[in-house]
Amino acid sequence: METRQIGSLSVSVVGLGCNNFGGRLDAERTAATVRAALDAGITFFDTADIYGKTRSEEFLGRALGRRRNDIVLATKFGMEVDERRRGAKPAYVRQAVEDSLRRLGTDCIDLYQLHQPDPTTPIADTLGALDELVRAGKVREIGCSNFSASELRAAREAARPGAERFVSVQNEYSLLQRDPERDVLDECRRTGLAFIPYFPLASGLLTGKYRHGQPPPQGSRLQSQFGTEPFTDANLLLVESLLDFATSRGHTLVELAVSWLASRPTVASIIAGATSPEQVKTNATAAGWRLTDTELGEIDAILSQPKAVHHAEFSPDREGTA
Repeated sequence: METRQIGSLSVSVVGLGCNNFGGRLDAERTAATVRAALDAGITFFDTADIYGKTRSEEFLGRALGRRRNDIVLATKFGMEVDERRRGAKPAYVRQAVEDSLRRLGTDCIDLYQLHQPDPTTPIADTLGALDELVRAGKVREIGCSNFSASELRAAREAARPGAERFVSVQNEYSLLQRDPERDVLDECRRTGLAFIPYFPLASGLLTGKYRHGQPPPQGSRLQSQFGTEPFTDANLLLVESLLDFATSRGHTLVELAVSWLASRPTVASIIAGATSPEQVKTNATAAGWRLTDTELGEIDAILSQPKAVHHAEFSPDREGTA
């Protein structure tokens, strides 16, 4: 599989989001999904302390076992684990990393990410604590998630000379959610930050399972958790157009969604969740469509149709990772 860089880390262009581990997937099914990812050539595994109420890290570490050093391991901190464990104050950063190291069963986290900005803590203080972790050998690179362009600039300006800086930002980005194109991707290009898209399949709307004029499949995750809210006519009509475009060229909608992201400048690894080995294999092979400039222009024309309603307000646990 193609590899790209996140700072000093070489990662597979398709990664695995691990927020289903410890929640929808028990330890056994997690292990089967991890094995399938390793067999498919995926080397980037992204989790967070809040996923599965901390069980995702535990299950992932257990499933990797002796293969730990074969992969790039990323996790996050900062969202609320409980009333005492949250935020980005230096003391908590030090506690959070020890907790994650223990759960993951490792002595070093490859990419340690601040899950969201903490308005109660100066970013310089957080960066100082993260710099200490790198110097102590507990973390290799640091990144952030859910940051705006202005927040990225503030973090860059707050970093002390010679100290560690964020090498990546992980935000929602897909054919149906293009907010990073406003300014975050430009900031990444300007400063050399790697961009990691999450929810690349737009909470399942870009899998091809959900069609205009048809109810969500019974038992589907969206049908059970979100009712019909994402299934607006605008969203579903746009999906129909994208599906027609992909199938007319011998590809699936998933291949279009993932390959389109892979064609974006600064995108490093596209992380989609999976609940089965079969889904992992589908995602792992989905980045192989090398879209031409003409095809990219046609996709832009489709996407310029009346805008789909974004659904970023949904829970961060809805697909892949957040």
